[in-house]
Amino acid sequence: MNDWTHFQKSVIRYPELGFSLDSSLMGAPDEWPAEIGTLIERGFRDIADIEAGKIMNPDENRMVGHYWLRKPEIAPEEEGRWIRDTKSAVQEFAARVHSGEITDPGGKPFRHLLLIGIGGSALGPQLVAKALLPKDARIDIHFLDNTDPGGMDDVFHTLGEGLAETLVIVISKSGGTAETRNGMIETERVFQAKGLDFAKHAVAVTGVGSHLDQYAKAKGWITRFPMSDWIGGRTSVMSAVGLLPIALLGIDIDAFLAGAASMDEKTRIADEGVNAAMRLALMWYHAGNGKGEKDMVILPYCDRLDLMSKYLQQLVMESLGKRLDLDGNLVNQGIAVYGNKGSTDQHAYVQQLRDGLPNFFATFIEIRRTRADISYGVDEEGSTSGDYLQGFLRGTRRALAESGRPSITISVDELTPFTLGMLIALYERAVSYYASLVHINAYHQPGVEAGKKAATAFLAQLSKVRRHLSETGSAGYTAERMAETLGEIDIEEVYHCLNHLAATGQCSRESGSTPGEDRFSC
Repeated sequence: MNDWTHFQKSVIRYPELGFSLDSSLMGAPDEWPAEIGTLIERGFRDIADIEAGKIMNPDENRMVGHYWLRKPEIAPEEEGRWIRDTKSAVQEFAARVHSGEITDPGGKPFRHLLLIGIGGSALGPQLVAKALLPKDARIDIHFLDNTDPGGMDDVFHTLGEGLAETLVIVISKSGGTAETRNGMIETERVFQAKGLDFAKHAVAVTGVGSHLDQYAKAKGWITRFPMSDWIGGRTSVMSAVGLLPIALLGIDIDAFLAGAASMDEKTRIADEGVNAAMRLALMWYHAGNGKGEKDMVILPYCDRLDLMSKYLQQLVMESLGKRLDLDGNLVNQGIAVYGNKGSTDQHAYVQQLRDGLPNFFATFIEIRRTRADISYGVDEEGSTSGDYLQGFLRGTRRALAESGRPSITISVDELTPFTLGMLIALYERAVSYYASLVHINAYHQPGVEAGKKAATAFLAQLSKVRRHLSETGSAGYTAERMAETLGEIDIEEVYHCLNHLAATGQCSRESGSTPGEDRFSC
């Protein structure tokens, strides 16, 4: 079989969507063996069950409903009504802000948006805002997506006097997520210090009856939008989590949802030969022997998509990084994801991709037209900047192939709300299909919860150390003595508590020749 024939067999195209997926350089077989065919059939059954509302997150006894968000008519009646009502509420609120009916307390239009969230509650809106923010947008957007005080100060400094014209969206399903809660409290204090009534600037996106919902209601926040247990944070960008900030920025949410729905429709077809999401999942499976043995490198050749790798890192790794399969067997599944953008990375880690460890497969994301206006030549041949970008993409792809490095190429005609929705849906469904192929639950995150519990334990220990130092710390404690006094077994953890208190000015440290000889006093 010649390369041209193989290429044509390996490309899935949706011309009406301006989309194609080329897997010709992945080294996959033209025909899958019978055992893989059985897994493919299971994948098609599983995604049909997801959309039918069956319990597909057994560990938490929940439905998985993010595919309903762009086509509520396929959802159960109650959930479909909830989706339509929430979307209508989002659009009505955004329209009232844009019209000037809802303003800051001084009667001025809101010019800034501050989103406080963590993980998918921030990554989705960040991706969409970077990719699609109109050049003439009336509102810009800023994020508090960590509990780093220095990072918060940077955002507050950037907003400056504009804080008075800032609308704040706080996103937390439970209202108890520490990073989001801390960001909210810090923001409240900054507003208060400037003599501003935070409640007149604040909107909540949260579960009905949650701590945040009750707090926002009691404080008289502008309004509240609901979240649901059947939508995970990493797949929430098409719920109020993403739609509210996207609509406020002036981005067409109807087109965004329509793009996702169109990709859903195409990848609902139970035929691997025409289903781009199943093809993508099979390429992941083939590259990593069904065990995630190779990393996924994401290379979008478009500046506006430079957050795509970060977004997919969470979507793929949080969904697929699982210790146990659905039968309780130890499998340690997952695919590591990293990347940035082309052609920038040709001057960075592409050197290793071509000549170093062959422990990855690449995914090129091509936006065929990134400038609406006419481009002019930049060299004597009349080649444009866009010609060079295309040349670098094709050249890097070929260079990797010549070294036996596999790659996938996803191509889209242009970057719009419709096509970005389409790309997000493609990857969401590929994750679902891959999870079926390897028989894991892609919709819970026990490892994340374990990290939260460990952090809570550390904070409790930190409080004990701080309290004891403040009461008796003048004598100067080593970590070992402090641990003995408090009855703690883990001396290293106590040492880290003491070091943190010293670094943040809550105690002093006299350094010894070893960590064990360091002495801490209040």
